[in-house]
Amino acid sequence: MMRIVLFLATNFAILLVASVTLSLLGIGTTDGAGGINLTGMLIFCALFGFGGAFVSLFLSKWMAKRGTGARVIETPQNRQEQWLVDTVAQLAKQANIGMPEVAIFPSRAPNAFATGWNRNASLVAVSEGMLQRFSPNEVKAVMAHEIGHVANGDMVTLTLIQGVVNTFVMFFARIIGSFVDRVIFKNESGGIGFGYIIATIFAEIILGILASLIVMWFSRQREFRADAAAAQLAGAGNMIAALEHLRAEQGIPIEMPGEMVAFGINGNLKNGLAGLLMTHPPLEQRIAALRAGNFR
Repeated sequence: MMRIVLFLATNFAILLVASVTLSLLGIGTTDGAGGINLTGMLIFCALFGFGGAFVSLFLSKWMAKRGTGARVIETPQNRQEQWLVDTVAQLAKQANIGMPEVAIFPSRAPNAFATGWNRNASLVAVSEGMLQRFSPNEVKAVMAHEIGHVANGDMVTLTLIQGVVNTFVMFFARIIGSFVDRVIFKNESGGIGFGYIIATIFAEIILGILASLIVMWFSRQREFRADAAAAQLAGAGNMIAALEHLRAEQGIPIEMPGEMVAFGINGNLKNGLAGLLMTHPPLEQRIAALRAGNFR
């Protein structure tokens, strides 16, 4: 979903810019005696690793609105918008969370997202394509899925995991950079060298890609939990119908917007390395999990 892609992209950008800037300034690298101050470096990496993650979290609603062109429904303009707001209000009450902002975003692809740093101050949005082609029960189930993400605190948990991952990516990248600078470039002065800067940047990129596998694994697990929440709030049959409708529409390869593939909805990206980078499990697995569970 859009919330995950925007969160990861912004978080990575913040982390990389902060890392490069501070490395050029010589902050958080080595001590004056020519060795590595591991304790200080770990604290430094934790501060900026978690900092980048939480900045992304607090900006998540703004990023989602800007990135999707979502229009928040302040005053419903028609019966469909009124129904959508009333449906979200009912689901939020059932889930015991505050009323989210409700939005519609322009996209032919059937899609929806939820985001926000606080379960009582969130945003849920649905695409125009989904509203046009999905039945009311299917839309309600999808909205229940998004409410499930909010009620489960998925964005905060994702932020904490991303913060831990960021910390260790920055930490080990600096150890690798220091090793390359001293062993390969023979810099024994204790100051920051060109080899350190280049090696650290490349190590952060590579380690960041590897670390994203952990974040993507968690993202796939949270989708199963949100599906279970939707089954409880709107009925397992309705959620299964919505997922089957999504599966039926994923076979429009050219006209389908790129986010369908990027967000892991397309079942073709389920094998090998591509499967490890999916934010969502294959629809077949999600449907099977709902059918095997006792959510009715």
